Order: sequence, then C-alpha cells, then structure tokens
Amino acid sequence: MGRGSLGTLASFVLLYGLMYAGFGAASPLWPRFFESRGLTPEQIGILIGLGTLVRLAAGPLAGRIADLLAGLRAVLATCAGLAALLSAALLAVGGFGALLAVHMAQAAMLAPITTLADALAVNAARAPRQGFEYGWVRGVASAAFILGTLAAGQIVGVFDIAAIAWMQAVLLAGVVLSVAWVPRLEASTTQSSGESFSAIGGVTELCRNVLFRRMIVVAALVYGSHAMHDAFAVIRWTAAGIGATATSLLWSEAVAAEVLVFLWIGPALVARLGPSGAATLAAGAGVVRWVVMSQSAAPAALALVQPLHGLTFALLHLACMRIVAAVVPPHLAATAQALYAVGAAAATALLTLLSGQLYAQLGAQAFLAMALLCAIAVPPALGLRGEERRMQRAS
Repeated sequence: MGRGSLGTLASFVLLYGLMYAGFGAASPLWPRFFESRGLTPEQIGILIGLGTLVRLAAGPLAGRIADLLAGLRAVLATCAGLAALLSAALLAVGGFGALLAVHMAQAAMLAPITTLADALAVNAARAPRQGFEYGWVRGVASAAFILGTLAAGQIVGVFDIAAIAWMQAVLLAGVVLSVAWVPRLEASTTQSSGESFSAIGGVTELCRNVLFRRMIVVAALVYGSHAMHDAFAVIRWTAAGIGATATSLLWSEAVAAEVLVFLWIGPALVARLGPSGAATLAAGAGVVRWVVMSQSAAPAALALVQPLHGLTFALLHLACMRIVAAVVPPHLAATAQALYAVGAAAATALLTLLSGQLYAQLGAQAFLAMALLCAIAVPPALGLRGEERRMQRAS
C-alpha cells in the first residue's frame, strides 16, 4: 500500500469515525431526550415513526441529486452541516409540533450521508492505485459507534441529556470538514445512455440489472430478518431470567463480531467465496441464528449464535458492496447506494410491524419466521453467481 493509498484510507477513517461516533452519541438516547422535553410516549412514537418515513424518501432523492450534479462530496457536506445545525436547533425549540418539524428536517439531512460516504468509499477502494478494503473503514465505523455511545453515557452522567444534541452537532460539523480530504468520485469511463441523467432514468437503469435486483432482494430478506431480534430479543431474554449485565454482554458480543468481520475476516471470505458465496453463507447463518433463538434462551446457546451477527450483517454488507463496485457505474453510485439502503430499511420497517403480531401470537417461536426469510434468501443468493458469470461473458 503506497503513501497515496494510506492518505486516502486515513481520510475515510476520519470521515467514518466522526460520522458514526455522531450516530452512536445520540441515536440510542433520542427517545430519552424527547421525553425530557415533555413529550408523551405516544408523541415520541409518532415523532420517531415519521422520521423513519422521511429518511426512506430523502435518501434516494438526495442520492439521485448527487449523481445528477456529479457532486457527492458537496451534497454530503451540505447534508451533514445542516444536520449539525438542526441537532443544535432541537435545544432551541419546544412543544410537540416544533420538535417534530425539526426532527423530520434533521432526519431528511441525515438519511443520505452514510450512503453518499459508502458510494465514495467503495469507488475509492476499487481504484487500483488505492489498495485498501472498504471493510476496514466500515469496521472503524462500527467501533466508532460503540465509542460514541459509551462517551455519551459518561457525558450525560456528568451534565444532562441535552448534551447528546451538542455532541452530535460537533461531530457532524467535523464530518463537514473531513469531506475535504476525501477523494472525488472517479469519472466513468463507460458511455452512458441519456436516460441515466434524467430524474428517474438512473433508477430504471439499475432496476434493469438482474444482478443488482437479486442483491436487493437478498439484502432485504436477510437484513429484514433482524427485525424480530432488534425488537424482542431483550424482552425474550429478560422473560427467561437473563439479567441486564448478561444481556449487555450478549449484545456487545454481536457488535464485536461485526467489527471483527468488517476489519479482518469478511474481506478474506468475500475474496475466497465471491459475493455470491458470501451472501449464501450470510443467509445460512441467519437460518441457524434464528432457529436457535426460537428454541432456546440459555445463555450458553445465545453466546454461541450472537457472533453470527458478523455474518448476517457485516459479511452480507461487504458482499453487496463488492457487487455494487462491480456492476454500478460511477455516475449512478449514490443512487445505487440509496436504493440498497432503502430496500433494507423498508423491509425492516415492515417486518418490525409484523414482528409485534407474530411475537404476540407465537412467542419465541416467531423467530422461526425470520429463519424462513433467510432460507428464502438462499436461492437468489446462489443465483448471484450465475448472473456474475453471465455478465463476465457479456463484457
């Protein structure tokens, strides 16, 4: 790895570190923040739910604008800067209506920054002269999220919950500055059709790509299967007599596995198995993980399957990024990342709603439905290899 590649890697490490530390500092504590501002649980639910809907719409829109303007860095810096200001603005307003308006505006600004950063990082990592793995910066991001959450807990203990808004504002301001060191998107060397540069033409072009479509389906199924875990795992464990300390250790084990796969294990697995093999392994790991969770809440069993999060999330994400790097032209990079993110987010949101009904009816056995989703993802994951070969023969 040359001096230039080290500089590029360092610029993305800085960008992702600041960005995800900002998320970690505030995201887990926003409900408590809004409660401190006098909102009722019903109002908090509405506020967070509408914020999610805004993110689903704003991410693809901003990504498309960034591609059309060929200005991913500019849009990223603008969105991060406005999000920083809006984070601070949450401290200056009061009442449900005003807090809702500012939160929704901030959600719209936050939605595209991770996908724009991913578009820039994936493009830089695939450039021959750079020679670094995208997983390295994404692993740093996961670690930064944890550090941001831990730091916020300490700072809130000394000051008060309002400190999280200032923490996020400062860290997002740092994101704006760090964008200047990130390299620009490589220009496309392929001839593109005129429709790629229309408002919806790029989306249409991506949706016609069978490999890209299959990838979105696999990601939606496997990522969406985490909905039951995220919503009801702690409830299930608590009902089984698992205490807060053991619960935090189990959750931390999953996050640590995510970081490990991003930084070390995942890139080697994707290189050896290919994106199709890695995606199939991720889906298979999901089947095992959710079946075990449906049958047992024994701490020893949970400790064995929690590290599979490194496969069901991190490995699949690396496989998807490898596919994006291979099939998406640079002029559609941000649009592709936004479609990938919104597909997974929409599936997760829908399955989170369904998981409540399933858990109420079936209890822990509801995790079998999530295992079924991962099993359904195996055939299209295997099919990615055939599409890869067909595209290679056609090129």
